[in-house]
Amino acid sequence: MSARTHPSTRPLPTGVDTRLPWWALALPVAAFVALLLLIAGPGGAHATAGDLGVDRVLEHLQQTLAL
Repeated sequence: MSARTHPSTRPLPTGVDTRLPWWALALPVAAFVALLLLIAGPGGAHATAGDLGVDRVLEHLQQTLAL
Protein backbone atom coordinates (compact mmCIF):
# COMPACT_ATOMS: atom_id res chain seq x y z
CA MET A 1 0.00 0.00 0.00
CA SER A 2 1.51 3.35 -0.97
CA ALA A 3 1.39 6.44 1.19
CA ARG A 4 0.06 9.65 -0.23
CA THR A 5 2.39 12.63 -0.37
CA HIS A 6 1.15 15.98 0.80
CA PRO A 7 2.25 19.19 -0.84
CA SER A 8 4.27 21.54 1.31
CA THR A 9 2.03 24.10 2.93
CA ARG A 10 4.85 26.10 4.52
CA PRO A 11 5.19 29.63 3.20
CA LEU A 12 8.47 30.52 1.55
CA PRO A 13 10.80 32.72 3.59
CA THR A 14 10.53 36.30 2.39
CA GLY A 15 12.98 38.10 4.67
CA VAL A 16 16.16 36.32 3.59
CA ASP A 17 19.17 38.65 3.82
CA THR A 18 21.54 37.99 0.92
CA ARG A 19 23.83 40.97 1.47
CA LEU A 20 27.49 40.35 2.26
CA PRO A 21 29.15 41.93 5.27
CA TRP A 22 31.56 44.78 4.52
CA TRP A 23 34.64 42.70 5.28
CA ALA A 24 33.69 39.98 2.78
CA LEU A 25 34.66 42.39 0.01
CA ALA A 26 37.21 44.54 1.84
CA LEU A 27 39.55 41.71 2.86
CA PRO A 28 40.12 40.25 -0.63
CA VAL A 29 40.57 43.76 -2.04
CA ALA A 30 43.10 44.62 0.69
CA ALA A 31 44.99 41.36 0.08
CA PHE A 32 45.07 42.00 -3.67
CA VAL A 33 46.35 45.55 -3.20
CA ALA A 34 49.01 44.40 -0.73
CA LEU A 35 50.28 41.72 -3.10
CA LEU A 36 50.22 44.14 -6.02
CA LEU A 37 52.29 46.63 -4.03
CA LEU A 38 54.77 43.93 -3.11
CA ILE A 39 55.18 42.92 -6.75
CA ALA A 40 55.26 46.39 -8.33
CA GLY A 41 56.82 48.32 -5.44
CA PRO A 42 59.95 50.39 -6.00
CA GLY A 43 61.91 48.28 -3.51
CA GLY A 44 61.98 45.31 -5.86
CA ALA A 45 63.15 47.27 -8.89
CA HIS A 46 66.83 47.24 -8.00
CA ALA A 47 66.78 43.51 -7.28
CA THR A 48 65.59 42.64 -10.77
CA ALA A 49 67.90 45.07 -12.59
CA GLY A 50 70.71 42.53 -12.93
CA ASP A 51 68.47 39.46 -13.20
CA LEU A 52 68.17 38.11 -16.71
CA GLY A 53 65.46 35.60 -15.76
CA VAL A 54 62.68 38.05 -16.50
CA ASP A 55 64.25 38.95 -19.84
CA ARG A 56 64.54 35.28 -20.77
CA VAL A 57 60.91 34.62 -19.88
CA LEU A 58 59.73 37.59 -21.93
CA GLU A 59 61.91 36.55 -24.87
CA HIS A 60 60.57 33.01 -24.69
CA LEU A 61 57.00 34.33 -24.62
CA GLN A 62 57.69 36.49 -27.65
CA GLN A 63 59.15 33.56 -29.57
CA THR A 64 56.23 31.32 -28.62
CA LEU A 65 53.62 33.86 -29.70
CA ALA A 66 55.43 34.53 -32.99
CA LEU A 67 54.75 30.97 -34.18
